[in-house]
Amino acid sequence: MESVNVITGAAGLVGSHIAEQLCKYGAPVRALVREKTDTRFLKTLPVEIVPADLRDLRKTPRALENAGTVYHCAAFVRDWGAWPEFYDGTVELTRRVVDACRDAGTGRFVHVSSISVYGNPPESAGQIIEDTPTDQHLWHGDHYGRSKVLAEEVVRAYDDHVIVRPSWIYGRRDLVSIPRVIEALRTRKVKLIGSGDNMLNLVNARDVARGIVLAANSPQARGQAYHLCNRGEITQREFFALLSDRLGLPPVKRRVPFGLAWNAARLLEFVYRAVGAKSPPPVTRRALLLLSRPTRFSIEKAERELSWRPEVPVREGLDDVLDWLKSDECTQQTARKKVAV
Repeated sequence: MESVNVITGAAGLVGSHIAEQLCKYGAPVRALVREKTDTRFLKTLPVEIVPADLRDLRKTPRALENAGTVYHCAAFVRDWGAWPEFYDGTVELTRRVVDACRDAGTGRFVHVSSISVYGNPPESAGQIIEDTPTDQHLWHGDHYGRSKVLAEEVVRAYDDHVIVRPSWIYGRRDLVSIPRVIEALRTRKVKLIGSGDNMLNLVNARDVARGIVLAANSPQARGQAYHLCNRGEITQREFFALLSDRLGLPPVKRRVPFGLAWNAARLLEFVYRAVGAKSPPPVTRRALLLLSRPTRFSIEKAERELSWRPEVPVREGLDDVLDWLKSDECTQQTARKKVAV
């Protein structure tokens, strides 16, 4: 009997694109989703949809039955929240899925991490490769980055694993980051951070999914980590100009120095945490990092060992996202989530 490709978080941006990629190859796919998750897109694919509690997969014996490769995309993805939420939703969740896979005797475990494990490295750090130490430049309160670091440690205890570290992911079915930017543009809350001439590290979900599937099927990838990033095609200024032009909005002209914005965000985060606020402040350091993070994350290893590089031009990909957001497939009521990459 042919083994099944299992995807956790299959209804999310990355998980749904992995499912789409695998179906193109005719591979059997089992999509693990939470109860009451919107699975309309998954239902358009020849996949088996299984509602499951990832914290206790023993309750759903079907989840890992005859499982071959497991693609672990589920995590607590926010740029705001309490540490217990991140620990439980990313670290402990990953631990329980890994344990269940070990008990079930599954095959390769592909873990979707993030370049956020490096924190906010200074320019003096130079080019960052997969062997660059993680957890070196996390800031106080960077719960997302810290949870990703700890989750990777859990995954390394599983014998046949691969870790992938994408940068800022966008694409069809992105109901988080691009919609959030669009809302900020419409409400005139956007400012250029610094000069606005820095290259953005945007990578399309189709490219990320393709790289993940390549890593899953490469014997050489066992026990390895790979960056799935972009060397830079569009500046921060050009990014806002493109979106503003397509949406018929005025261009972004106001600027704020990076240091001032970073310190203001840090102060706001401190105040919001001190008063126990449940909602995030108007600006967070993680959101700022998306717009200012350098493109110094080397993809040479992925190019050399996986024959992977980004193929979707950023401008073309952004146009595609905007078209999708206007389509019947997009559900606007879920487009108010928070962002972290």
